Amino acid sequence: MSAGERVEGPHQGQQLVTGGTDREDAEAALVCTHGRGATAGGMIQLADEVGQEGVAALAPQAARRTWYPNSFLEPVERNEPGRRSGLQAISDAIDAANDAGIPTERVMLIGFSQGACLASEYLARNPRRYGGLAALSGGLIGDQLDDEYPGDLEGTPIFLGCSDVDPHIPEERVHETAAVFESMDGDVTKRLYEGMGHGITEDELAIVSEMVAALVDD
Repeated sequence: MSAGERVEGPHQGQQLVTGGTDREDAEAALVCTHGRGATAGGMIQLADEVGQEGVAALAPQAARRTWYPNSFLEPVERNEPGRRSGLQAISDAIDAANDAGIPTERVMLIGFSQGACLASEYLARNPRRYGGLAALSGGLIGDQLDDEYPGDLEGTPIFLGCSDVDPHIPEERVHETAAVFESMDGDVTKRLYEGMGHGITEDELAIVSEMVAALVDD
């Protein structure tokens, strides 16, 4: 999915869960995408941990708690229509922030696991300046990544955090994802945590908190 195409799929019509500062009063927003089997409400709890006064949190919910059925390393067509529908859900959440007067330059995407893959994919397919991306235990989707992702992220801050032995996310895909975003002029920070399981560390939360604070710091 890219700008200008409207997708109707399994995740359209699902609830958009909100938290933080009311978006009508907020200066910035977090769009938070949950992992497989999880909920939007869980991502609002994460947003509360890293949030700031003046920052709204918007978390779309996946139908049946799953954005797409198979591993993100499968051929892209094996994860349709869930992948495209999930990208549309992110787009709709960004639109909700924009409609409240929050510019996309102050909208940061935060995803964990399957949600991190989806958020990464959204940024690569819809390049422009965003408030940031924090992809926690995730990477770009597909068995093979495209040779070229056209477009400019205009210095968007990007954080990729993952275990070096994550059972779902190969270390190599994290490196490949970082290289793609660097080629698109993303300001990439990458951290691989030795021996960590499939989860979120205190170090990652601290980094994401700093990124969120920067959204309302100027």
